[in-house]
Amino acid sequence: MQTDKKKILDLLYDRPALIGHWVGFKDLTELHNGWLKDFLYSRADQTLLAHRGSYKTSVLSLFLAIHAVIAPNENVLFFRKTDDDVAEVIRQAQKILQSGALGRICFLLYGRPLTLTAASTGEIDTNLHTSFSGASQIVGLGIGTSITGKHADIVVTDDIVNIKDRVSPAERKRTCLQYMELQNIKNRSGRFINTGTPWHKEDAISLMPNVKRYDCYHTGLITPEKLTQLRSTMTDSLFAANYELKHIADEGALFRGPQFTDDENAIYDGLAQVDAAYGGMDFTAFTILKKTADGFVGYGRLWHKHVDDCITEIESDRKRLRAGSLYCETNGDKGYLLKELRSRGIQARGYHENMNKYVKISTHLKKHWAKIKWLSGTDPEYINQILDYTENAAHDDAPDSAASLLREMEGGSRINVLHGGL
Repeated sequence: MQTDKKKILDLLYDRPALIGHWVGFKDLTELHNGWLKDFLYSRADQTLLAHRGSYKTSVLSLFLAIHAVIAPNENVLFFRKTDDDVAEVIRQAQKILQSGALGRICFLLYGRPLTLTAASTGEIDTNLHTSFSGASQIVGLGIGTSITGKHADIVVTDDIVNIKDRVSPAERKRTCLQYMELQNIKNRSGRFINTGTPWHKEDAISLMPNVKRYDCYHTGLITPEKLTQLRSTMTDSLFAANYELKHIADEGALFRGPQFTDDENAIYDGLAQVDAAYGGMDFTAFTILKKTADGFVGYGRLWHKHVDDCITEIESDRKRLRAGSLYCETNGDKGYLLKELRSRGIQARGYHENMNKYVKISTHLKKHWAKIKWLSGTDPEYINQILDYTENAAHDDAPDSAASLLREMEGGSRINVLHGGL
């Protein structure tokens, strides 16, 4: 029995990633073993930046589960961008703890089975926990949640910076302030573990200590052929941020520095447009714009769905923001969408598209871009697609929708801001 216990202790210290293999993470390599050992045993604050698809979140869920077994009286506060994001990792850590592998390890170490005494979407506690403190071993929270009165031996952040921080200066500032506030909850002998991918040179990752970077060229996790394919689907700047972990100028990009506003009333009585997708790689894009004294107020949504699956949400947003006519082109689908919208009682207007898309976007949207203030509730993916737009962009549905609506609004007599009817 003692021999088995020593083997398990040696394994936990030298080869913890093997536990990942036992519970189904077959792609973990010696690289991930090093990450996991740092998470488990380093006493210094650390920041791991790794490219998309590097399994860093899988390693983090393994850390949460293994740490709960080997250091059951140290509590961890785990933060992601939102509560829903937290639940994904907490559930994965719970499954690892409930696996036969962790059960066997627990029995060899402690002579008793492992059971979860608390297991919700934001909390994990086990029967190994004997501390008199009231906190569970692992508590997961969205980064914006109140942390008053909370303390932790280990504070973990994972992907608290995301696409919203790329497109919104206000979101970047908010996340930076939230990250700085976390410094107050680390116990005196505690530490930070940060993981993620940078999105902007001034995002919260710029505040994180002891950064180690693992880009797509040095992990060996993505083949050169796959990298070539990935690069072809996005702009240079987006590829650089997500896979090379660096920020470069948006070479060839037409649009930078989006402006935002919280004044929802300013968009009332605007016009709307839908750029429909009917399958494949296309997105359905929806835009509302209202002409103001000094420019435009805008709102946008983007769905990777067939347009039929988006109409209910489109009409809900149109009514909520009190937009008038909803424009759509008729030549791509022979008027199908126009008829479908009108059959649902939506005030829809069709137009025949005969303008080159790049010319339309680089003319009408480019002309007005600096004078558009986007509602803060605009879909970040919508703004991101505009920021990534070039003549050779893989996706152009959002900029096409905005440019089409601006062109219609410049038509003068075709503008209609009535709320009902056809």
